[in-house]
Order: sequence, then C-alpha cells, then structure tokens
Amino acid sequence: MRRKILITGGAGFIGINSATAFSENGWDVVILDNLSRIGATSNLEWLGKTHQVLFEEVDVRDALGVAEALKKHQAEVVLHLAAQVAVTTSVENPREDFDINALGTLNVLEAIRLHTPDSFFINASTNKVYGKMEDLGVVERNGRYEYSDLVTGVPESRSLDFHSPYGCSKGVADQYTIDYARVYNLRTVTLRQSCIYGPRQFGVEDQGWVAWFTIAALLNKQITVYGNGKQIRDVLHVDDLVAAYSAVIENSDNAVGCAFNIGGGPTNTLSLLELLSYLENTLNKKIPVLWDDWRPGDQPVFVCDLALAEQKLGWKPATSVENGVLSLIEWVRVNSSLFVK
Repeated sequence: MRRKILITGGAGFIGINSATAFSENGWDVVILDNLSRIGATSNLEWLGKTHQVLFEEVDVRDALGVAEALKKHQAEVVLHLAAQVAVTTSVENPREDFDINALGTLNVLEAIRLHTPDSFFINASTNKVYGKMEDLGVVERNGRYEYSDLVTGVPESRSLDFHSPYGCSKGVADQYTIDYARVYNLRTVTLRQSCIYGPRQFGVEDQGWVAWFTIAALLNKQITVYGNGKQIRDVLHVDDLVAAYSAVIENSDNAVGCAFNIGGGPTNTLSLLELLSYLENTLNKKIPVLWDDWRPGDQPVFVCDLALAEQKLGWKPATSVENGVLSLIEWVRVNSSLFVK
C-alpha cells in the first residue's frame, strides 16, 4: 500500500521540492496551498507536468477547510510548511503574521487531533525561536562574526526567546507542536530550520537571502545589505532538508515530542559578504550594493548544533556551500524568464 503525505504550503519553495522528492520515492502527495506566495502558481504548474499530485486550494487560516481536507485524505504524514516567512512583514502586519503562523498551525493540529490522530505531524519551525542571543559571546575573525566559545553551534537546550512578531508566532507554533505530543499523545515533531536555499526559490529582499542575492546578481537587481554584511548563518541546501524530513519520518519513534535543529551546521556557514564575493568571482562581475541599518531581531551569528539530529535521526548535511550555491546559480540562469516582470 502506498504511503501518503499531505504538505501544507506545498506549492512554496520547500514544499515543491518536498513534494517532488516524496512523489519520486513512491508516496502519494497531497498539496494544500492558498497560492499567495510569489512563484507558487508557477511551481505547481511545473510539478504537474511531471508528477501526479493532488492539490487542494486551502488557506491554513480556514479551520473548517483544513479540517475537511485532512479528514478527506487521512495522510500518514502531515508536513506543515504553510507560513508567513518574513520578519519585516511580521513587523508591518503582526496580526496577519499571527493568524497564519500561530493560529494556522493550531488549526492543523486540531484537525489532526479530531480527524487523523494517527498522522505523524512535522512542523517547520525556525532558528528565530532562539532570539538574538545577546548573552553569547561574538567575535570578529577573518572578516566575519563567529561565536567566541560555542564551537559546535546552538543546541536545542538553548532557552527560547521569541524576538520580533515572526519569532513570536513561529515560537507559539513550535511549542504547541511539542505540547500536543505531551497533552494529547499525538505524534508530533518540530524542526528548527536555518537558512534554506535551492532551486525553485523565488527569494525576495526580506526573505531567502541566498536566493535573493543570487537572483539579483544575475539579473542586475539592486541588493541592499542590512548591517555590515559580516553576519553569518549556517545555510542548508533544500535537498538536505528534504532528506531530514525523510529521516525524521523513518525514525519517528525517536522524534515524537522533540525539537531538532536542522541547518548547515558549523561546516556550512556563510556571511553576506562571503556570498557576494563568491557570486562576483563565479559570475566575473562587480556587484554594487546599498547599505542600511540592522533589521529587528537580526542575529549577528546563527549556527546550529546538529548533534541531536545526527544521534537520533542519523541525519547530517551532504551538500557543500560551494556546490549548493553553484547549482542555484545554474537554476536561476536556466529559469531567468520566471523572474522578469
């Protein structure tokens, strides 16, 4: 019997890559999406040409619509990716951010509790639940910020500190996910994801910075660097993220009720300035930038400690930064028409 996965936000960047991979691995795939994100319609059309998936146009803010879809499809796994994903947007419209991220997640959890209690629920959380972590020592080494002492990165035992409306709404979803395992004995897990990048990512200035810098550099769009560009992130190629989803499913008994950091880890870090330099060298062109102040909740450093994921899930990243960014450059080149308005 074929396994079934239902993906909320399945027409987005991570969703479409996940849907493709699970379909190719023999799963029946159901996509729930309201098609509000840039590129979502294009992604869905692209997927439909090569893969057989089911699509339901549902907004996670619609509790009844979510409940009806989950009751109808009875999926073994629910991968919850639908979200408002930009810190700046959350500052401008915190109510909408809350409705999508916090209330939307509660709607999905309640639908599972009431209609599909055996489903395994994976919540896509964020490193922003840890806040700015201003108590951690940060030093500048070789033109980039790094933790002064935290060699392996931030562990899941780190205290949460929801900074910015986005951090708050995603933090609420993160904690509801864990609590529904405790209180209702549901099979839930939350994955605190760090900067994901890869093909079919329609990055914009306030979200998806690796893709945005790449797209802008190739298409001669204006790039603004907020802060001084020395801030670093552990970046993770979307193929490795999808592999993490598969790993958590196959090791679900080890994962229920847990939170896992899922990012590039200490071996896959990148600063804004380093990405710009890599793009300039690879594209053989000078990339002009504008400079602006730091944005709310921006961390000078974030790097995941991946020890728990490797121990309990047998997962770690396989794609190097250089190879991952190069593949993204090639995808943007081939699909440049998708970005021309």
